[in-house]
Amino acid sequence: MDISVVIPVYGCRACLEELHQRLSAALAAITPSYEIVLVNDACPQNSWEVIKEIALKDPRVKGIDLSRNFGQIRAITAGLQYATGDWVVVMDCDLQDRPEEIQKLYNKAKEGYDVVFTRRTARRDPFLKRLSSRVFHRVYGFFTDGAFDASIANFSISRRVVVDNYRRMGDQNRAFVLFIKWMGFKSAAVDVDHAQRAAGKSGYTLRKQLRMALEIITTQSNKPLILSIQVGFAMSALAFLYGSYMIARYFIYGISAQGWTSTIVSIYFVGGIILAQLGILGLYIGYIFNQTKGRPLFIVREMVEDQEVKNEGF
Repeated sequence: MDISVVIPVYGCRACLEELHQRLSAALAAITPSYEIVLVNDACPQNSWEVIKEIALKDPRVKGIDLSRNFGQIRAITAGLQYATGDWVVVMDCDLQDRPEEIQKLYNKAKEGYDVVFTRRTARRDPFLKRLSSRVFHRVYGFFTDGAFDASIANFSISRRVVVDNYRRMGDQNRAFVLFIKWMGFKSAAVDVDHAQRAAGKSGYTLRKQLRMALEIITTQSNKPLILSIQVGFAMSALAFLYGSYMIARYFIYGISAQGWTSTIVSIYFVGGIILAQLGILGLYIGYIFNQTKGRPLFIVREMVEDQEVKNEGF
């Protein structure tokens, strides 16, 4: 197999037929040896019915139905598990990632790159989503001492060796682009058009985005722990200096310390910092707990391959 295309499916049932048609045309122009892997991440619109119908008609389509919603990144991981191509494309299902751009990715990869990402020149997302993405990448870059481009997303093409090494990574909390970049393979980026969403709406609410950002930062960097230690030492130093000042004022000017308000405020302020630091430490312990349980990243309920329905259950 020359090219595999892995697509997590959630909330875009209405555009799956068009996605299949445009993908088939775009891939046939590159090579006759291709496959399309559609992963249903427990879509509430019951997209599995459409995926199964497409896969039973077209032998080049694999349909994978996850037992529940595991999240976009784990759905991508499931698709990579079953993709067999020498090159693997990852893209979204809502047609904002245009299938016609795969040719550009493939041509760039053939220049000697292991990974080629897409750079969205003009994002067609709501303002708040674009803003939150820029803020996240700035914050993530600060905590990991790296530089990350907010215009680069999951839409990419990777060589087989890259995909195999990504699959080897057993992290429960995953980030596709960041993990690929961490591996250090030779990469490039090409500018592409970012289309309007063809159907449905994004499942990434602001709350989910914040939660994902917190998970990614705390699982990929120990800098929050270092910062909590620095804050603790800084507070101790300030308390020592202030205490020294109050003692000196008493002995030099005979002025005793007054005011319960400042005392109570200081206690609550320091107590809040302590609780926040314990919370950060608790997050890391919780991630260690989840990682050591060794649960699978995803469970496949049903699969269609070679126009045959299979009950996987693993």
